[in-house]
Amino acid sequence: MAEHGDQITVWRRHIHAHPELARDEYKTTEYVVSHLTAAGLSPRVLPGGTGLVCDIGSPGPDGKRIGLRADMDALPLPEQTGLPFASTVQGLAHACGHDAHTAVLLGTALALQEAVGAGRPLAARLIFQPAEEVMPGGALDVIAAGALEGVSRIFALHCDPRLEAGRVGVREGAITSAADTVELVLHSEGGHTSRPHLTQDLVHALGIVITGLPGLLSRRIDPRTGTVMVWGAVNAGQAPNAIPQVGVLRGTVRTADHRTWDLLEPLVREIVTALLAPTGVTFDLNYRRGVPPVINDQCSTTMFRHAIEQLGPDALADTPQSGGGEDFSWYLEHVPGAMARLGVWSGSGPQLDIHQPTFDLDERALAVGVRVMVNLAALSVRR
Repeated sequence: MAEHGDQITVWRRHIHAHPELARDEYKTTEYVVSHLTAAGLSPRVLPGGTGLVCDIGSPGPDGKRIGLRADMDALPLPEQTGLPFASTVQGLAHACGHDAHTAVLLGTALALQEAVGAGRPLAARLIFQPAEEVMPGGALDVIAAGALEGVSRIFALHCDPRLEAGRVGVREGAITSAADTVELVLHSEGGHTSRPHLTQDLVHALGIVITGLPGLLSRRIDPRTGTVMVWGAVNAGQAPNAIPQVGVLRGTVRTADHRTWDLLEPLVREIVTALLAPTGVTFDLNYRRGVPPVINDQCSTTMFRHAIEQLGPDALADTPQSGGGEDFSWYLEHVPGAMARLGVWSGSGPQLDIHQPTFDLDERALAVGVRVMVNLAALSVRR
């Protein structure tokens, strides 16, 4: 870090200034490949042309490596930070910290490569993943390309603007939620508002579903699963004296429990059918499963804690379970692993949230992230 700390900041700022959307990260991929190649490594670009994997060191007798993952894509948001290295692409911004994730993993690559050159028995696979910000996520593309073959365990960091730089939070069990989208299209013959008894009152039916579906879900599902449904959009009609023929509801369903995630779609359909039966209104349900919850297993969480504790007595922090979705969960469908939260708050001033146009991070967190990732690679050798 003494030799390359400033360089990692330069990498992060370059990536920040040149954001690219999901599955369009061609220049970011090229940038990462160029620095890995210059370090004497042999990165392999994924079949889609964005994202890459890079092996460092030789696996032991079991033929296994530790996996370390970073995501690379930006968001379709205009940046409003006023930073000298702000986005140069109109309407796009790294407002979720993926620029930092990528720079941290690049720094990790250099550190591990130097350690291997010095004779350390390390074996890691670095995964620079595209398309985390879209559902069901670029992790599926990475897995389909065989990137988990020979990987025994996988880890990732995600920026947390609620946690002070220098600290890293981790928890065993669910750390993120499954995130599904629901679209309900309701149909009626329509009619005059003076004669609702001669047709199907679509707007009234919308109201029944708007309140009834989230309410009944909360009574049919164990509240300890952290399941919640929230509507984000409702559209129907224009004229105040006309019952519309079509109405649309859109929202999300989230849960921290994998078993509950498997039950949600049929349960939503069952409840909507029962709610609308007395109204005569029909419906089409477009239920889109997103990503599973990220469930940190016990062993991987313990490794993360040990890796963080090596930074100092105050580095380790607890972290709450989040209702947000994260496609890192797809890796955990195949191998055990864990995700931790990298503190990026400066310790003073407002705690800006991710996905805000004003989001920024304390760059001191970059070195912390590299140290944690390198510690994980070293710990994996001892197990």
